[in-house]
Amino acid sequence: MKSGINRQPYLRTLFWVFAGIWILLAIDPVSRSDWFLENILIFLGVPLVLYVNRHFRLSLLSFTLIFIFLCLHAIGSHYTYSEVPFGKWVSEQLGFERNHYDRFVHFLWGFLLTLPVFEILRKRVSRSKPRAIFLFACSIIVLFGVLYELMEWAAAVVVAPEAGTAFLGTQGDEWDAQKDLLLNFAGSVGSVVFLPFVLGGTRRIDD
Repeated sequence: MKSGINRQPYLRTLFWVFAGIWILLAIDPVSRSDWFLENILIFLGVPLVLYVNRHFRLSLLSFTLIFIFLCLHAIGSHYTYSEVPFGKWVSEQLGFERNHYDRFVHFLWGFLLTLPVFEILRKRVSRSKPRAIFLFACSIIVLFGVLYELMEWAAAVVVAPEAGTAFLGTQGDEWDAQKDLLLNFAGSVGSVVFLPFVLGGTRRIDD
């Protein structure tokens, strides 16, 4: 995202817009216990993003992609992923039996976050070829997807059953975790293929 945009004001705008959205969605969520569990990702992720901003000069595009993902996750946290109105509307229009908002966000986990991971890796292993770093970034995205699924499982075991069920959001699909991981992978691969093409080659990814 190379433009005349002033970097720090833009990043501060992203931060405060997200903070406002998060505060609004923290008011009277559908399930407070599920909201708390879902927001573990926010409580850990936002400080991590602030750390990354301080120690790595990621592109504005990367921070914008992170912002979009966090906003989508905040929406899922407010309604619970299985009850997001937009997902319900799409399911009704297309005749689906389940709310696929969670599947949509799992795909975007890979698609939106692969570039930020790539940029961090590229600054650490700059001698490696960009395509190899992209593949490594894809692997890291899938790894974190696995860790998140394990965290969901642990939450379902440790917390109250009703909160754990809402947090898992399987909606009766016994293969939900496997499908989520497949979508993480598909999104990351899609990012590896799509973003360099749109950006005009890997030389422009750091812009």
